[in-house]
Amino acid sequence: MTALSLDADAVLWSANEHDRADRPLLVLLHGYGSNEADLFDLAPYLPLEPVIASVRAPLPMGPGHAWFPLGAQPGVPDPQTVTDAARGVLAWLDGLTVQPTSVGLLGFSQGGAMALQLLRLAPSRFDYAVVLAGFQAGGQQAGDTELGASRPPVFWGRGTADPVISAAAIDRTQAWLPDHSTLTERIYEGLGHSVSQAELADTVAFLRERYAAAPRS
Repeated sequence: MTALSLDADAVLWSANEHDRADRPLLVLLHGYGSNEADLFDLAPYLPLEPVIASVRAPLPMGPGHAWFPLGAQPGVPDPQTVTDAARGVLAWLDGLTVQPTSVGLLGFSQGGAMALQLLRLAPSRFDYAVVLAGFQAGGQQAGDTELGASRPPVFWGRGTADPVISAAAIDRTQAWLPDHSTLTERIYEGLGHSVSQAELADTVAFLRERYAAAPRS
């Protein structure tokens, strides 16, 4: 098995190590050619319960980084390359000095594909996933059967005018998610490959529901 290593020193945290104890973790996974600072800009709008960690993808790509090569077209990658990157995230989580009480995932574009791949590799490890303009990477994973039984909460938001993610990727994801998650799907009229204020508001509402439902220690 191959795992692409993450740069632990590049992670942006919303809390110092001391303040991470006994708290849930929300991992942010940026898109193709971007970096860890991108989604971290959302942190002030997100619920306060989780510690937020925004990680950098392992592959240098232009001025930023990528989780996996694009493949023949965006949204149709080699599933093994997505798995290799996801195993790197799992290894990074294993190495955390302070282990969280739970872990959620929020990814944009390639980061959204990563969020779903992480669920598929380690279904019991993650409480939920938020997928913004993302997709299911294809192929079969050992955790798919478990996801079919547990159906963790997944928010999938996308725009009708997204020029990046292929129709094939959307169709594949739309066919897979209802059978492997408790799905909240939102489609935004006229939205391109980006996150709108309406989508951000819906994302925050979804996250608040997750933490409101979590047992208090």
